[in-house]
Amino acid sequence: MKYESSISLLRSLIAIPSFSREEKDAADFFQQHIEAMGVKTCRKGNNIWAYAGDIDKQKKTVLLNSHIDTVKPVSSWTRDPFTPQIESGRLYGLGSNDAGASLVSLLQTFMILKEKEQPYNLIFSCSAEEEVSGKNGCSAMMEELPKIDLAVVGEPTGMQLAVAEKGLLVLDCTAHGVSGHAARNEGDNAIYHALKDMEWFRTYQFSKVSELTGPVKMSVTIVNAGTLHNVVPDKCTFTVDVRVNECYTNMQVLDEIRKHVSCDITPRSTDKNSSSIPLDHPFVKCGQALGLTCFGSPTSSDQMRIPYTSIKVGPGQSSRSHSADEYIELDEIAQGIETYVRLLDGLVF
Repeated sequence: MKYESSISLLRSLIAIPSFSREEKDAADFFQQHIEAMGVKTCRKGNNIWAYAGDIDKQKKTVLLNSHIDTVKPVSSWTRDPFTPQIESGRLYGLGSNDAGASLVSLLQTFMILKEKEQPYNLIFSCSAEEEVSGKNGCSAMMEELPKIDLAVVGEPTGMQLAVAEKGLLVLDCTAHGVSGHAARNEGDNAIYHALKDMEWFRTYQFSKVSELTGPVKMSVTIVNAGTLHNVVPDKCTFTVDVRVNECYTNMQVLDEIRKHVSCDITPRSTDKNSSSIPLDHPFVKCGQALGLTCFGSPTSSDQMRIPYTSIKVGPGQSSRSHSADEYIELDEIAQGIETYVRLLDGLVF
């Protein structure tokens, strides 16, 4: 199966900086590229999507989705992150692995599948702001799309099947005290109140542990308090990163947390829930028949913003994402396109 055009497209995308919320130039180029292939596109902000023909309401609908934005390059890059270089069968460049390879592979898959009638409606989409969970990304695009029966989300999984994905809660917490002079027995130190709650976050174990994604994981990641060395602080703020397994909704986890801590808690959002697909779903069964393995993913993706049955699978390796000298193996793109087509061509579910 030819894939040279996908490599060429990915090289062009790497050369266009596409940081989250700054994707316009890359989105413009990508949209023009799709339309030059003879496919009409739709757009909202920097999100782009296309239909493989008219929607047949008697059929189910499959969405192929990946994202166009990237994180900013870390300082330890030894190459120009925006100069695509091919060496020893690897394509180096920012976004090559996360998630450019999935994006161009899914587009090529869409072009192949649309050439013959499928037992489902087919939509391809490219979303913005994935790396920052932005409100103008996939969530905004989903408002414009019809009901989706299966979403295939392209992220680097080694083309293995991520059948479950943890959700995300980011909690901004505030512990309160009373200010006073540190030299005297005055005040009520907010830091000490915060420490009690932080210790609870460190040690508490939710009872339901997933066989696929493991336990709910809570990590205190930012702490701020105090103004002067001789003033007892009356406020201590800290941030908690909570990765929620598919046994709970975000609201269930948040309610449980509030029963145990004394600090004020403000979630940045509660809509980034965990996701999963039944292991007996025909897509999963097809993947297993091809020798693919199922696993639970600890990292988040646009699956959190797609309120339908979804699965995460794509070329590349998660360990390369957000790293210096990011790369994708050229063979991974070829294998990705071939595997996507084998999974989807004629799929009945």
